[in-house]
Amino acid sequence: MNPETLAAALLAVLAPIAEERRPGEPLELSASDIVLERPRNRDHGDWSSNIAMRLAKPLGTNPRELAQQIADGLAGVDGIASAEVAGPGFINIRLDAAAAGALAKVIVDAGDAYGSNDSQVGQSINIEFVSANPTGPLHIGHTRWAALGDAIARVLAASGATVAREYYINDAGAQMDRFASSVLAAAKGEPTPEGGYAGSYIGDLAARVLAARPDLLELPADEQVDVARELAYAYQLEEQKQSLSKFNVDFDVWFSERTLHAKNDQGVSLVDQAVDRLREQGHVFDQEGAVWVRTTDFGDDKDRVIRRSNGEYTYFAADAAYYLNKGDRGFQDKIYLLGADHHGYVHRLKAIAGAAGEDPEKNVEVLIGQLVSIGGARLSKRAGNIIEMDDLREWLGTDALRYSLERSPADSPLALDPELLQKRTNDNPVFYVQYAHARTHNVARNAVASGVDRSEFAPETLTHETESALLGALQEFPRIVAFAAEVREPHRVARYLEELAGLYHRWYDNCRVIPLSDDPIESVHRTRLWLNDATGQVLRNGLDLLGVSAPERM
Repeated sequence: MNPETLAAALLAVLAPIAEERRPGEPLELSASDIVLERPRNRDHGDWSSNIAMRLAKPLGTNPRELAQQIADGLAGVDGIASAEVAGPGFINIRLDAAAAGALAKVIVDAGDAYGSNDSQVGQSINIEFVSANPTGPLHIGHTRWAALGDAIARVLAASGATVAREYYINDAGAQMDRFASSVLAAAKGEPTPEGGYAGSYIGDLAARVLAARPDLLELPADEQVDVARELAYAYQLEEQKQSLSKFNVDFDVWFSERTLHAKNDQGVSLVDQAVDRLREQGHVFDQEGAVWVRTTDFGDDKDRVIRRSNGEYTYFAADAAYYLNKGDRGFQDKIYLLGADHHGYVHRLKAIAGAAGEDPEKNVEVLIGQLVSIGGARLSKRAGNIIEMDDLREWLGTDALRYSLERSPADSPLALDPELLQKRTNDNPVFYVQYAHARTHNVARNAVASGVDRSEFAPETLTHETESALLGALQEFPRIVAFAAEVREPHRVARYLEELAGLYHRWYDNCRVIPLSDDPIESVHRTRLWLNDATGQVLRNGLDLLGVSAPERM
């Protein structure tokens, strides 16, 4: 019996009680409105509901009296062993062993699909993250945003949303000219220009540019800059793509900022169109030769210039055009994962949404990720002042790095402990979870070798307290995934997996899948193999949501 069927049973019991107390006034309540929670103390049952306290006043009774009526009605429902009233009107519900244990087969039969849910069905979501300048290697901050953004996309997709991972390539600003000048200076053997990019990677790019264009330094000066810019840009962007792919992060869309400024056949750019659309909405005004957007109408701290008096567009204009373009591509909701230095963008993006006629509180979300540090990490030899993604991945491994970055809330500063992440002990969270998964496979291999298979399923035999606790946690997985998607917090999946691993290890210590040598193979052993395999499946599904592997041997 899962939470949905239990909620439906509660609703069925409530309906005649409500009719008796309010004849002719149907209860305006659905099963999805009934909240069921796991009691912290397992002695209080499998599920607890406060529905009696919520409905007592509308039904003209006191909470405990209503709770007792509901509990009495639940007593005769198949699969429910008992229902008791506690405190001011809580109802504690205990499932019988067969109803609780049936979940093991449900999970094994569902396989990779278990945990998927429809809580986000119908939502078309664009999530933009990392979006680094294509002027250098990805660093430790980008690494955190990459892990978090990808994990958020995974839990959203598992909850039924249509999701696109998008990388905005900042390839149209002044930084591209500084980048080109730096590469060109290296190609000429000259010092890095003031405000330029340093590091040996610039020299490496210059060497590649010269190999591709041996005639570079013979070209006119302006052409030298253009050639250096475009070739170095292509090489650096490709390196970023490879770094992300090796980190198990792949984007659906790579959106070039230049696209926003390119003119169509009518000589109009997406930025031009965006300004016109905002003007049509009535939020654009002209002042002192410049064009402004009245963003203070939507909570911004000041109105924003969108086109300067000299005719040049501001960065805000590109931001507006980009936001509108996402909507034109069919995305209802836009999620931006930005670094800690981008707090000012929150009001700006919400103001753009409001000026475009959308709901700033629904159609745009800005998640601000905090800084991450790591003790003992060496600064990049190529870039000189950063810790590179590739160096981190090669040092700690993709699994340990991703998991450690995803198990904490995005808005919390994070300090990684490299010594801990390289340990093969239970105090290393990723090892603890992966080892639990590997142990489920080891149990299954040994069971088959000992003649224990899944030819029989008798859920009523799963009566040990550790089995009840383990089944209770397995039951929670779809709700954990749905909630992680709703609040955009994949760390909830990681923390759940750690709890599940602990429950599995305790079950393993108390319940034998393989009987002792002198004992016969019984129904309980075969049924426990189902429970073992169900736990392995959920651990595997959860790790996949985090982009982390689930090894079968460790």
